[in-house]
Amino acid sequence: MTIIFPSPVFGPVKSRRLGISLGINLLPSDGKVCSFDCIYCECGLNGENRPSSPLPTRQEVKDHLEDKLQEMVATQELPDVITFAGNGEPTIHPNFSEIIDDTIKLRDKYAPRAKVSVLSNATFLHQPATVKALHKVDNNILKLDTVDMPFINLVNQPNCNYDVAKTIELMKMLDGDLIIQTMFLKGEYKGNSVDNTGSEFVEPWIAQLKQINPRQVMIYTIDRETPVKGLLKASKEELDEIGERLKEENFNVSISY
Repeated sequence: MTIIFPSPVFGPVKSRRLGISLGINLLPSDGKVCSFDCIYCECGLNGENRPSSPLPTRQEVKDHLEDKLQEMVATQELPDVITFAGNGEPTIHPNFSEIIDDTIKLRDKYAPRAKVSVLSNATFLHQPATVKALHKVDNNILKLDTVDMPFINLVNQPNCNYDVAKTIELMKMLDGDLIIQTMFLKGEYKGNSVDNTGSEFVEPWIAQLKQINPRQVMIYTIDRETPVKGLLKASKEELDEIGERLKEENFNVSISY
């Protein structure tokens, strides 16, 4: 079942990777807006959920977040993390950097122990304002499912001018101030294998991770129903094996099965 999140604030929800997470959705509440169109996305495919509502304004985000944090303070149920996620790519929002500043100020006032996290596909790293904002958050979590461009075109389906080699160069310029998040999955799509768990995918990916030097690598697999049929979870054994390879290279690794 496709999940479309409320906007601009939703949750809190229990995140496999981040704990009790209060979500910020900078996209409309009635559809998906993303520079990728991943075939495993819980929000569905872009063409199936086109929104008719506008993006929330900076002021709307600020007001809704403050109201929710005040409510959580009153019930003494503060979040572990405030996460920019939701119905697509958060850095698409034209006021992303200003909203990050507002969020950090509100976090410091109401929930100083909470981490601010951004889940992004890294398609806007060419924008200096976006990079500056990402350096301000606690967890700058960037997607890199593989370094194989045909696989990316098949599975992530960028609808922007995306080049993985250029993206990796931009990631390297972050000087380690990032977390890499990678989805491992198996199955078929349009008659092609979508299995990125084998060494022919994992070894080149690790080689590039050594160049990027992230402070953590998050690996995970499908957890919910996918919009495209025929996709399968990577097994615990496969994820553990990939995790061991990462640990051999001295990466800090988290695995979500």
